[in-house]
Amino acid sequence: MAKKVVATLKKEGGVVYTKVVKMIKKNDSQSYSFEEKVMPKDLVNDFLKK
Repeated sequence: MAKKVVATLKKEGGVVYTKVVKMIKKNDSQSYSFEEKVMPKDLVNDFLKK
């Protein structure tokens, strides 16, 4: 049987990843778009401040 990917990501001392969804308003209209990224938990605040 194949190993589960989830089991390998939960090793102690490993990097914790988070899926971040950011809503961005378009300049030319009143609509919004969404930007999705998977990144290390440490970089989430820097991504949202931009």
